[in-house]
Amino acid sequence: MAVHAHPDDESSKGAATTARYAAEGVEVLVVTLTGGERGSILNPAMDTPGVLDRINEVRREEMAAAAHALGVRQHWLGFVDSGLPEGDPLPPLPEGCFALVPLEESTEALVRVIREFKPQVITTYDENGGYPHPDHIRCHEVSMAAYEAAGDPTKFPDAGEPWTPLKLYYDHGFSMKRLEAFSAEYERIGEPFPLQEWLDRMKQYTQARGDIMGRVTTQIECSKYFPQRDDALRAHATQIDPNGAFFAIPLEMQQRLWPTEEFELAKTRVSTAIPETDLFAGIEDNDR
Repeated sequence: MAVHAHPDDESSKGAATTARYAAEGVEVLVVTLTGGERGSILNPAMDTPGVLDRINEVRREEMAAAAHALGVRQHWLGFVDSGLPEGDPLPPLPEGCFALVPLEESTEALVRVIREFKPQVITTYDENGGYPHPDHIRCHEVSMAAYEAAGDPTKFPDAGEPWTPLKLYYDHGFSMKRLEAFSAEYERIGEPFPLQEWLDRMKQYTQARGDIMGRVTTQIECSKYFPQRDDALRAHATQIDPNGAFFAIPLEMQQRLWPTEEFELAKTRVSTAIPETDLFAGIEDNDR
């Protein structure tokens, strides 16, 4: 089960890994906590009359296409996008948005899905949300609470029969070392690095917090599924510019230089040896 804050997050974080497991016969469910209703149109080609007026419907259509590209199931948890507040000071979050819903309420909703789907492994975001969007941080909080509560018969007794997930991981999709590997290759071939601005921002971030690779416990080889990941990204046409940063590095270069996706084992109820190359490592008989 991959738990994400908005439609399109599932395609930019751990997407090739979910596509790989789905192709290998693992049942994969993406749980989307909000509808992405407050997302802006980030692809200029989609900024046309009428699109923003029906953004709720459009984003659901995009999500369905992305799930199809990845070969996964998808479930809407039904909460409302909080939006990304901007300004100094930051404005208050909109009333009724996901980040303001009582944690008990959103946890029960996710527990209900966990008990129905019965995942052995859950992936979600770290305590920083991957980046500090209020919905991403709340996604972390809800996922952690639901992981602990789902198997406890005293918690949310009306939300189905208890089920105990065995492992929980954080997605770690954007690392300094990955960008540096691509930058070095561009220097080798004598061409300007198309993500130099992104690399400069990442340097500032890592100076403050360190490279996220220092937290990675698990790398999944999934380069065969990068094309499906990219198809899923393009399916979110209002959010992903096909001429933008996600597609700046040639696919062949990505597959050759960095063929994995990275995760951090945050919670486990089984013994496993670190580093791992499989999210199901340590689960008896690798039963998926």
